[in-house]
Amino acid sequence: MSAAGAVREDRLWQRHVDMAKLGGTPKGGVNRQALSPEDAAARNLLASWAEARGFSISTDAIGNLFVRRDGNDPKALPVLSGSHMDSQPTGGRFDGMYGVLAAFEALEALEDAGVKTKRPVMAVAWTNEEGSRFQPGAMGSAVFAGHNKLDEMLTVKDWKGVMLKDALAETLETAPAPMRDGKPGFPLDGYVEAHIEQGPRLENEKKTIGVVTAIQGSRRYIVETLGEEAHAGTTPRAARKDAFAAALRMAQAMYEATTDKDDTLRFTIGRVDVSPGSPNTVPGKTSFTIDMRHPSDAVLDAHEKKLREIVATKAAPCPATIERVMVVPPTDFAPMVVDLVRAKTNALGLSNMDMPSGAGHDAMHIASLCPTGMIFVPCERGISHNEIENATPSDLAAGARVLVEVLTELANR
Repeated sequence: MSAAGAVREDRLWQRHVDMAKLGGTPKGGVNRQALSPEDAAARNLLASWAEARGFSISTDAIGNLFVRRDGNDPKALPVLSGSHMDSQPTGGRFDGMYGVLAAFEALEALEDAGVKTKRPVMAVAWTNEEGSRFQPGAMGSAVFAGHNKLDEMLTVKDWKGVMLKDALAETLETAPAPMRDGKPGFPLDGYVEAHIEQGPRLENEKKTIGVVTAIQGSRRYIVETLGEEAHAGTTPRAARKDAFAAALRMAQAMYEATTDKDDTLRFTIGRVDVSPGSPNTVPGKTSFTIDMRHPSDAVLDAHEKKLREIVATKAAPCPATIERVMVVPPTDFAPMVVDLVRAKTNALGLSNMDMPSGAGHDAMHIASLCPTGMIFVPCERGISHNEIENATPSDLAAGARVLVEVLTELANR
């Protein structure tokens, strides 16, 4: 039996059903935020499945949880696959969790098929990918890759003032696992992450597998406008320095300047604050956030220039500033892994398309360490970060079949 043939759709689906009970919400989603009791319960459940199959488990200083199936060469670097188990406060059952369970299903399929690999094959549940409780997101993979400092992340606090190191200690006490020696991070020979698309392209194009070529870059900005507070009933409009009116002019111009024919650039104004916030006072200050994403840094540079020109020319008579507060460069995945995902998908007779990821994933950090790639499967109407997020058992199993074939090839090279 091939490893792909040993993937069990019913088992993979039941694993999702069981995990969805941990932090399940009345609307069918999950609230399983990082290092919460629900997260600890999910860790314990995964560990129990691993131990039942004879796989070893371990954790590290940031709480990443690893499941290992040994290879024939104890000195060979491992091949890793996984995602995250934490969710948004009103999250779905598949975001992140599918990548963890697909990786675990790959280990089980290898075992059931009796497939031997040269290298160890490991599944991972990365800590705090969502960033809904502790920021920044993708924390576990960033610390693993050395992109964030462990000591700094351990002192981060959630919205209630709980320090991450305290929440982590409580989680590891509730869900204990052998601690890996030394700092987080160890050498890898390859990494592949399966995930629901979180967008509508695969469903719209009637494709089963997304061959992910890259993760688009993202930048965030804060635009602030200073006006002059005035009485709403007595101050003529011509005499006003209305900070909100200036913000509206800039926002409208920005939306127009960031419209592209192929609808690749993503531009979002997600938060607007108006001060003093009184119904009968002309606003004296406004601020709004911008989230802008594209696979090309050059395109992002060009559009950032446009945004700055708009702030300089459209705010008058109010002074305004734009500050770039976050930059995540685009991640190009290793052509070898991308080609391998495509080849294995075609060999299994599954419809597919090449595509970039619009969302960030743990893979963007691991790509700096070893050849890395991703596999997407459709989600209903492209809805994610939502309790009604949905995917079909057959699509989930198809992605797991591609994953195990790719991992087998990487583990035997």
